[in-house]
Amino acid sequence: MNNWFLLAAIPVFGICVLVHEFGHFITAKWAGIRVEEFGLGFPPRLVGFRKRDTGGWEVIWFGGRRNAEDSYSDHTQSPFSGTSGGVSTAMPGSLANHHTIYSINLLPIGGFVRMPGETGDTTGADGNYDPQSFAAKSAGKRIIVLVAGVTMNVILAMVLFTIAYSLGEPTFPAVIGKVVPGSPAAVAGLRPGDTFVSVNDRPVQLFSDVQDIVDKAIAADTSKRPTVPISLEIRHVGEKSPTATVVNARKHPPDGQGAMGIEEKIIFVSSPVWQAPFKGIQHTFSVTGDFINQISQMIAGAIKPQLAGPVGIVKITGQVAASVPDLGWWPILSLTAILSLNLAIINILPIPALDGGRVLLILIEILRGGKRLKPEREGIINFIGMAILLTLMVIITVNDVLHWGS
Repeated sequence: MNNWFLLAAIPVFGICVLVHEFGHFITAKWAGIRVEEFGLGFPPRLVGFRKRDTGGWEVIWFGGRRNAEDSYSDHTQSPFSGTSGGVSTAMPGSLANHHTIYSINLLPIGGFVRMPGETGDTTGADGNYDPQSFAAKSAGKRIIVLVAGVTMNVILAMVLFTIAYSLGEPTFPAVIGKVVPGSPAAVAGLRPGDTFVSVNDRPVQLFSDVQDIVDKAIAADTSKRPTVPISLEIRHVGEKSPTATVVNARKHPPDGQGAMGIEEKIIFVSSPVWQAPFKGIQHTFSVTGDFINQISQMIAGAIKPQLAGPVGIVKITGQVAASVPDLGWWPILSLTAILSLNLAIINILPIPALDGGRVLLILIEILRGGKRLKPEREGIINFIGMAILLTLMVIITVNDVLHWGS
């Protein structure tokens, strides 16, 4: 695999995170929450743009202070705290420009939204919340803002699966795409475009059926012969009736040729425009159900946990991107949709520091009759959750690096 294909991880993972953060952004604006920054990539900031109070736009370079009137430094921002961005230290009544910064940051994967009061830390001298902060809004609005990212990820998956079905799903019928010159298949007269009707008297529909029968026949042969005779019924190109023939499949074929010396033919099946969205939505629910089932089985100990961190995702994405010239856009669109669903499901889990964990704290607040946890206590809970998540991420990343070439 060409290492340049690994760069495909940037747009693939980036769009999943950006769509997630855009969900927080648009619902925060709807709820009347002041969004201080909407960042492309993770800090440090390279450049940012923001409206001036006096009109026009200003440019902020290299993560510095926004202007002389700012009451806080942008160096305090972090994509790992708050709802989805850093905690603001700006206080109500400050002279700071409250327009949103739209920034481009150094680390080119993902994005973040930063808004005041995400952990209930923005209060004035009278102890009241800044009315434009996250903390000042009702429990219902805060929950909507928190789950908006997950919702956008699910919608993204539906859109991507719909596009994939529209462009064409690769299928592998029992049709020959290529015959290696001098191979057993070539000797038997097989040609590209020929269709397998049966193999060893067993009807076949897919190319994988052919491979499975041939592999089992070779494994069952205990003789010392270098080949195993395989009975075929083949419908040659342009002919209506099948023809019986025998191919001497090799037990130890040259690398990349297979026992008979043939390759499958890929046929792309496109869904009509009116049908593709229904298939995309159905496939989204199917993949989501499978993923939730896997998580349940891992928790129950029925299956061994199989986790991939950023390094593993980069490797998988590179491999999938390398297949695009042969398999079309289906694999990369499907992978992006699956990653988007994974991001949604992981984020909605009731784990501290994730969106689901914050929703859980708000639900506890509702059960307590509106009595909130102290910001310090909530901060400790989220800090512990983030520490656990980062530790797990480091372990997974080290494992991915150690098994990179396997």
